[in-house]
Amino acid sequence: MAATRSSEIGDLVQIKKQLISIIAQCKERGLVHSVKWASELAFSLAPLPLNEIAPQPELTEEDAQDLDALCLAKSYFDLKEYDRAAYFLRGCRSQKAYFLYMYSRYLSGEKKKDDETVDSLGPLEKGQVRNEALRELRVELSKKHSAGELDGFALYLYGVVLRKLDLLKEAVEIFVAATHALPLHWGSWLELCNLITNIEMLKSLSLPDCWVRDFFMAHMYTELQMIKEALQKYQSLMEAGFAKSTYIISQIAVAYHNIRDIDQALYLFNELREQDPFRIENMDTFSNLLYVRSMKPELSYLAHNLVEIDKYRVETCCVIGNYYSLRSQHEKAALYFQRALKLNPRCLGAWTLMGHEYMEMKNTSAAIQAYRHAIEVNKRDYRAWYGLGQTYEILKMPFYSLYYYRKAHQLRPNDSRMLVALGECYEKLSQQVEAKKCYWRAYSVGDVERMALLKLAKLHEQLNESDDAAQCYIIYIQDIFSCGEQLVHAEVSTALRYLGQYYFKNKLYDEASLCAQRCCDYNDAREEGKALLRQISAVREQGEPSTDLTLPCVFNPLSNNTTPVRRVSPLDLSSVTP
Repeated sequence: MAATRSSEIGDLVQIKKQLISIIAQCKERGLVHSVKWASELAFSLAPLPLNEIAPQPELTEEDAQDLDALCLAKSYFDLKEYDRAAYFLRGCRSQKAYFLYMYSRYLSGEKKKDDETVDSLGPLEKGQVRNEALRELRVELSKKHSAGELDGFALYLYGVVLRKLDLLKEAVEIFVAATHALPLHWGSWLELCNLITNIEMLKSLSLPDCWVRDFFMAHMYTELQMIKEALQKYQSLMEAGFAKSTYIISQIAVAYHNIRDIDQALYLFNELREQDPFRIENMDTFSNLLYVRSMKPELSYLAHNLVEIDKYRVETCCVIGNYYSLRSQHEKAALYFQRALKLNPRCLGAWTLMGHEYMEMKNTSAAIQAYRHAIEVNKRDYRAWYGLGQTYEILKMPFYSLYYYRKAHQLRPNDSRMLVALGECYEKLSQQVEAKKCYWRAYSVGDVERMALLKLAKLHEQLNESDDAAQCYIIYIQDIFSCGEQLVHAEVSTALRYLGQYYFKNKLYDEASLCAQRCCDYNDAREEGKALLRQISAVREQGEPSTDLTLPCVFNPLSNNTTPVRRVSPLDLSSVTP
């Protein structure tokens, strides 16, 4: 099987050679993140024998002429002296020197912009602070592009400039051209990922037929919440020879996190930590899982460990923020998320998590601002749309809530939480038919909070649809008991009370008696249960027969486990995956 997969993706020896080549090219141009990605993949493959390692490519005449200036400028570039690096590259003619010249100017502008916005909470506001070099760079790169003089790296930079100027359609075209010109450069693929909004747009793109495309498609499926397809793709890549890749393991863990398979995601993150104990990347996602499971000791250990490795990384600040949030120290948590945003204003997770903290502190206006920033960074972030819906729901603005919940539902069509929230909004707007559809759909896709049927039953009850209400209550109770979750709370007692009265009215006295007896297990329903039992006894003493009509048995199967399980209200933001 592995041999077949390997032949599908290509010769692993050739892939290793290509990775070594692109690592060298990206290193020369200061593209550190692409170097890291390619190096992690290369490390997961078997080492090449000496005779298989390709020699360094020969220099062209232009490269030789620019060699001294390039070496000097690269030394300044590595020291983050971008203006100085650009100054010494003026007039150089080689492709490599030209890219470093333009890239240095771009990074100089970005550094100056970040310095100006470092004390601002909202650096993503339109028209607030811009990279002043962008327009000049666009004009110069556009001329070169029209003349056909840009290589794959320069096309990538041109695309980044266009994206920063919000010329998104043109940016997509340029990034596609960059992937064709240099398919091994992961940076171009990743930038393209951030601009694709839906599966139709993905299918419409003409992408090069290269093994890197498989990694791109897997990443894209994860981003578009097509988790089944993403996992299949990553499984194929592992079988093809990348089984040891920490990048793939981390991506699979993130995919399981996205579908709330928390056990599998935790297992993979722990495995990743064993293989790469000083890794910081993706640890904020790992902390989200520990937060959801309320694993305080593990989250505390992770936070302390990351502080020892690098306390000034965005991920470290997010992990510490999650730790304080779990301890209900929301002011401290918000402070650390703010610190993360000062380090990287485009950190999606920090904006969303900060919105959650502001909601806990009842600061709705700040929460709305944080969620809006998250959406500005990534319009595919369902958590931010959902958070906005919750915020406006608290503000008693159901029309606004409906809009944001719909957006969240479009991004996560099979997430029951979005559907229950939509149903509640429709109910408040007196659109009962739509509300019923949402609640039933939420139950059908797998109700994680076990609230959809209860809400549907109560809605039927309000509309005097007693048979439908009873059917929903029956399924609800059977569902709760079959999972061993006999919740000691008002919802179960509400269902039992209703069913007891329903059976009594239908002269099903045995079933009514059983429901009444169960009501006595709950403090808020005990008196009503006793009263119903007295009524049933009185009717039976009069000799009135029970009806032969059969309805499903409520308590089949029963569980002996009576451990109460906490159910979180849809309005409790702590229930949302951070």
